[in-house]
Amino acid sequence: MTATVTVGEFSRMTYLSVKTLHHYHEIGLLAPASVDPSSGYRRYGTDQVGVALLIRRLRDLRMPIADVRALVSSTDQAQREETLRAHLDRMERELQVTRDVVTSLRSLLTATPEPLHVDYRYIPPFRAYGVRGRVEREQIGPWCVESFGRLNELAAVHDIRATSGATYSDDFFTEDEGEVIAFLPVAPSQEPADGFELVDLPGGFFAIAVHAGAMADFDRTYGALGSHVAEHCSVAPGPIRELYVVAPGDTPDEASYRTEVCWPIQQLPTDSPVAKG
Repeated sequence: MTATVTVGEFSRMTYLSVKTLHHYHEIGLLAPASVDPSSGYRRYGTDQVGVALLIRRLRDLRMPIADVRALVSSTDQAQREETLRAHLDRMERELQVTRDVVTSLRSLLTATPEPLHVDYRYIPPFRAYGVRGRVEREQIGPWCVESFGRLNELAAVHDIRATSGATYSDDFFTEDEGEVIAFLPVAPSQEPADGFELVDLPGGFFAIAVHAGAMADFDRTYGALGSHVAEHCSVAPGPIRELYVVAPGDTPDEASYRTEVCWPIQQLPTDSPVAKG
């Protein structure tokens, strides 16, 4: 037997505030069983308690409203399970990011920084297949996954064996959004490929440091290398480059990742081994 109750009673039953229930009604997520046309008072059915509790659990898991609506309204069990699985997978990834950040924070607070090894190198100009985009910093992870996935497929088709990389414009750092070019070096005579640019990257001098491991403390390598360049070199205009010597596509072990961070400089320092040679 189903009974109807006031919004206040329904709030106590479901641990959802009256304000939240009103909001869910307005956005079409959980409509009351009836609304008094003269007073506007809402009444809910006791048969809606289970749905309300489900919505509350899903929102406790920070599932987006659109996904909650799709899951609650669907009668397709397989579709409901897929929506939930996809969200739980996202939460697992977020949890791993949180763990990585906590590990990095503890290291930052307690560990003595290891001396940074900096190499100086002249990188000649070269041609590359490129994927160009104006990317928000918060979206750089998904953008790189998609872009380098495409480049890796292209490399397999053309049997290209080269270290991929990316360039990051100044405003990517200063404005949290800027041009990023993911690139895969190719021969100067390489033919165009649909969906990709042929990019000619200029040569130049670079101060280079290797970041080992996961990306959670990538900023520490940037901070140390940028400080070194400011103290010992003359900064050159142009984007910073990253070369992915050992990338996520090469191994599932994050500790094995190796990224060369290439900071543009005007010329090699006179006391560097390369310059002396």
